[in-house]
Amino acid sequence: MPTSIKTPEEIQSMRTACYLAAKVLDFIEPHVKVGITTGELDRLCHDYMVNVQHTIPAPLHYCPPGHTPYPSSICTSVNHQVCHGIPGSRALKNGDIVNIDITVIKDGFHGDTSRMFQVGEVGKQAQRLCAVTYEAMWLGIREVRPGNRLGDIGHAIQAFAENAGYSIVREFCGHGIGRNFHEDPQVLHYGRKGTGTLLQTGMIFTIEPMINAGRRDIRQLADGWTIVTADHSLSAQWEHTILVTDDGYEVLTLSEGAPPPP
Repeated sequence: MPTSIKTPEEIQSMRTACYLAAKVLDFIEPHVKVGITTGELDRLCHDYMVNVQHTIPAPLHYCPPGHTPYPSSICTSVNHQVCHGIPGSRALKNGDIVNIDITVIKDGFHGDTSRMFQVGEVGKQAQRLCAVTYEAMWLGIREVRPGNRLGDIGHAIQAFAENAGYSIVREFCGHGIGRNFHEDPQVLHYGRKGTGTLLQTGMIFTIEPMINAGRRDIRQLADGWTIVTADHSLSAQWEHTILVTDDGYEVLTLSEGAPPPP
């Protein structure tokens, strides 16, 4: 499938969907506390999306080939869970880190973003992993401009993370997004400068590095969705949806509660 260049009307629809996705994270942040279950976070987000925003939670019943339908409206990935953690009865504990991944559909367009949350008093190692992952994402974002290539994004993320002593998960990547949840191109979080798809004005895609404190190896749990680090080391992820503009980039998933760029 060729990479789509969005029209001005489609870009405006994507701005709306992406802003609403970010607002779900603003809404849920005060609830991410010791003792709350990931299932309750899912229930709160679902109610806010459906009844307040009048958006559709894109993950709910999402079923790519080879999978069973995803059973929840958000993903909650705790500690050594890399991505696609299914909300349930697990209660958050003091010192946990959790990624909450939100995708909403508004008027047929998808907005996709995630943030790391720190529960109670978090250890310095976990704090550093979250901070380095966040900065790595932004270093990738700052490579976005017409004439650059996807490899420039991946190289910036990989070099920074590996220099910090961490590893990049390679099995999952960012992706084009619009009327479909996942479109071309695939946005790798590792790579070589000057390689890969040429960036053009009007492209929209996510940048969402998954960075492990230990080795990059992962495995899938028996639920068919949750991905964890093979060595049980901590993992962190942040995600923004990015528009390529005439002179650089626009981050579509910024909101009032989004943390500032590093």
